[in-house]
Amino acid sequence: MLKKTISDATIKRLPKYYGYLKVLEDEGVEKVSSSSIATAVSVSASQVRQDFFGFESNGQQGYGYDVKKLKATLASILGVDKPHSMIIIGAGHIGGALAGHKGFAQEGFQLKALFDINVAQESIHGIPVYNISTLNDFLKENKVDIAVIATTKDSAQEVANTLVKGGVESIWNFAQIEINVPKNVVVENISMLESLLVLSYKASNKI
Repeated sequence: MLKKTISDATIKRLPKYYGYLKVLEDEGVEKVSSSSIATAVSVSASQVRQDFFGFESNGQQGYGYDVKKLKATLASILGVDKPHSMIIIGAGHIGGALAGHKGFAQEGFQLKALFDINVAQESIHGIPVYNISTLNDFLKENKVDIAVIATTKDSAQEVANTLVKGGVESIWNFAQIEINVPKNVVVENISMLESLLVLSYKASNKI
């Protein structure tokens, strides 16, 4: 299945499927039914079958899905079947917390460095911290697949411009502001406030 044929709604569910399949594989489970997957990720079995329709590892009635093959298929679609080099711009609370996330390395996201305007320490969780003034040179000397912007919103656009100029085409943006980038650059904006407001709405309306 081509990635471009998958809907955005399905793409948002794939990481949940992938995470569950990882657990099953670690437990030595070889096959799994759509109903079991559905229960684990809180969707319907028909939704699972629809999301997986056309995959090379498509399930068989009475057998289910081959856990190893389906996990490999999802890994390929999600792009985690190969390593990705990553840097973080902003070594404050958010950047520092992200640097300590062990799950990145487990999925092949190799964090190479953090950059900040004020370097208070040489490393965070074993990852070197450099002055932001060296970012241009770093990008010239190193291939960076993904850059995380964890700066204030006032400096986010300038940082994004530097990253794009340095050849970065994927940006994970925590700066609480929309950034303008060329069409060839993919941006995933993360707003913790928006997420909190959604939670507040659901809690208030008991959804």
